[in-house]
Amino acid sequence: MPQTNWAGNVAFGAARMLRPESVAELRRQVAGNAAARALGTGHSFSPVADTAGALISLDGLPRTARIDAGTRTVTATAAIRYGELAARLDAGGYALPNLASLPHISVAGACATGTHGSGDANRALASAVSALEMVTADGEPVTVGRDTDAEFPGMVTALGALGIVTSVTLDLLPAFTMRQWVYQDLPRRRLTAHFDEIFASGYSVSVFTDWRPPYTCTVWRKQLADGTGAPPRRWLDARLADAPVNPVPGMAAAHTTAQLGVPGPWYERLPHFRAGYTPSSGDELQSEYLVPRELAVDALTALEPIAAQIAAVLRIAEIRTIAGDDLWLSPCYQRDSAGFHFTWHQDTAPVIAVLEAIEERLAPFAARPHWGKLFVMPRSEVRSRYPRLPDFERLVARFDPAGKFGNAFTARYL
Repeated sequence: MPQTNWAGNVAFGAARMLRPESVAELRRQVAGNAAARALGTGHSFSPVADTAGALISLDGLPRTARIDAGTRTVTATAAIRYGELAARLDAGGYALPNLASLPHISVAGACATGTHGSGDANRALASAVSALEMVTADGEPVTVGRDTDAEFPGMVTALGALGIVTSVTLDLLPAFTMRQWVYQDLPRRRLTAHFDEIFASGYSVSVFTDWRPPYTCTVWRKQLADGTGAPPRRWLDARLADAPVNPVPGMAAAHTTAQLGVPGPWYERLPHFRAGYTPSSGDELQSEYLVPRELAVDALTALEPIAAQIAAVLRIAEIRTIAGDDLWLSPCYQRDSAGFHFTWHQDTAPVIAVLEAIEERLAPFAARPHWGKLFVMPRSEVRSRYPRLPDFERLVARFDPAGKFGNAFTARYL
């Protein structure tokens, strides 16, 4: 059992590490410990999963996925990873609406922290959740659902504070085929002048930049394979890539999903990285801030004066757009959003200094940080960005009155 998170920047302070092999065993462990938290794939860069009590890995639980053709949903056990689940769904003729940039993360963990993919019409991954089964503080199982519980929007992206999720039910679409094209050397001025056009040019679109002169960008356009021909060789002064690339400089293109317009199933195109390879660089820190979609260009412009400071500790930055949702603690709650994501070199002190500068520049835009990534925003600012936080606190008081699932992170912000 690892004692650190995926990146190695969080050393878990748990008194014990547990790995149940059944839900019955998990229930006994939850009931028998005064403090407990669930550990998924450990991909969070913040200490959101830590605990002083029992850190319970769900990796030992069975990984099943039961498709209901009548309701067009799948009920999957919490530890299953998106890459594994997606392959099973596609084999049955189904798909999820969207995926994150890497398929290595667990379904329950991604939904609990507000993880998302990209696309003007695509919402965060947790928006597909229609029901949850979880073990609550007394060790008892409960089932909650979108159609049965008025407070369900507060239970999905819940940071593990209500209980340990054992299964999730997700809405499905018919399986579909996609292709992706990469455009390189997009001038920054073209990004700001044509922001809406660029992000409307595909089912899922990402823009990468290193914030270094000459301030150009790389655009990944993931499009439905609808029979249209090849895109133009030049687009907004950017050139169509003639060989596969990795969005992280210096990393092998073999780690990434197929490009050059080669058609393939949705789950092999929506992520940036292949399930069988190291995602991203593997030696990094990450942060992300989400601002209102209509203010994206203004927020981008606000960061330009600190471009050199950002570039000094940056591997790569990514901009994505995400549709709004109704989940109380989602960074996209009630607003279409643009996400400014930063993959940093693993050098914590200078990264923290840059985060302070970024947060100062983005403060006028009411930026919301990704719960599972690094940020230094004061408690008062974070709390001011979530209007349903008082309602969520009442949920916590009802489900976990003794604070069994709390930790330093939730105590600070919730």
